Amino acid sequence: MSDRFSAPDFNPTRDLAELVARSRFEDLSPQAVQSAKTFLLDTLGCGVAGSSAPKVDALVGAVSAWGAGEQATVWGETRKIPAPQAALINGYQIHALEWDCVHEPAVVHPMATLIPALIAHTERRAEAGRPIDGKGLLLALTLGVEIAAMIGAASKSVMRFFRPATCGGFGVVAGLGSMEGLDADTLMHAFGIQYGQTSGTMQAHVEGSMLLGLQVGFNGRAGMVSIDLARAGATGPQQVLTGLYGYYKLFESEHDIPTWWARLGAPWQITRLSHKPFPSGRLTHAVVDAIQQARAELGFVADDVVSIAASVPPLTHRLVGRPDVPDPAPNYARLCIPYVSAVTLLDGTCEPEAFAGARLRDPRVHELASRVSVSLDDNPDVNALWPQQIDITLRDGRRWARRIDTPIGHPDNPLSRERHLAKFRKCWQIGGLAADEAEALIASVDTLESLPDASQLTRLLSRGARS
Repeated sequence: MSDRFSAPDFNPTRDLAELVARSRFEDLSPQAVQSAKTFLLDTLGCGVAGSSAPKVDALVGAVSAWGAGEQATVWGETRKIPAPQAALINGYQIHALEWDCVHEPAVVHPMATLIPALIAHTERRAEAGRPIDGKGLLLALTLGVEIAAMIGAASKSVMRFFRPATCGGFGVVAGLGSMEGLDADTLMHAFGIQYGQTSGTMQAHVEGSMLLGLQVGFNGRAGMVSIDLARAGATGPQQVLTGLYGYYKLFESEHDIPTWWARLGAPWQITRLSHKPFPSGRLTHAVVDAIQQARAELGFVADDVVSIAASVPPLTHRLVGRPDVPDPAPNYARLCIPYVSAVTLLDGTCEPEAFAGARLRDPRVHELASRVSVSLDDNPDVNALWPQQIDITLRDGRRWARRIDTPIGHPDNPLSRERHLAKFRKCWQIGGLAADEAEALIASVDTLESLPDASQLTRLLSRGARS
């Protein structure tokens, strides 16, 4: 490993700023471009579906009172609001159903914070007569994911702050900085200004509060503010990551920067994102995958199950090993292995309807959940998600046991394009938008390199544009 990482003047934030400042679309691998398109479409779908989440109308009304202006689209809506407010609302919508993609080594949902800010910025740039083309959007989102993922993945600490929010905000600064063509010095100040606004606690995760998704939106909005202030000449601290009171001292306590910084752009981390085929915490997907595999092999129904035992790593145990409760909040249920297991046993899959209304209080769901146990394994990695060992015992004495290393959606076990598009269309349907517009958006994202103005995508995301 290079000696420069231990040099007294080494500043890891400078490496990130310089990567963003020098990178061009031509530096992206074909795989990175394809992944960017795949997860852009997936994220837009999640955001449209999230327009049906609880209290969205009230939230839009509240943020609309913070200032006038019709700069950016609220996805699935008729309204336009100031761009930073749109980044907040659309970020909330993306994460509200727990369906958005994740970078597993970082434990970060980078697109949820990033895409709303980038899309809102393309709208305000177009309004000012300075459109961002499709290549610029693809480069910006690739760089945003790179920075958010690297900061999260380099942590070796037990997660106390909500990394999709905290790391995601730095990704927004990187993506917007790329769009604006900022030099490394200005980006350094923007990262510093962002650090002063960084927020997001795991308490919202523990309680299943809707604040979880709002924290994503807060940091997306903050990223836009950071870029605007840096461009105006505001300055920020320079040792954002490893300074005396830097990110790896206050938000995380340990890091492995040398290992991860050596991988900057090689490969691009956007190629290592995981799809979420199910609208529940990613760490619950192993048990959904296992139940589906077991049912296909053994042909049982829910009532045949005596018990399901999941042996999981420390992070998984801490985040989704929570006990089932009789009347859970939707976000609590999405992050509960026993509840998710029960609905999968009953429905054969896990869909958004399982986390709404009377289903949350269904006695049959909770009786099945009582047959599911979650135990802690001996994995020493505090940030590991996998492997998970799933054991299913049936009434007739049969037993199915398997170690799940890469559940469906993992980059080494990816969704097919057919299944990816089926999820997108399902999201679109939940959002109540026209099916033909879904097909138009698929086509636009597939050919994004040729789009002269990326803000044209929002025409397909706005209910008002089609009325």
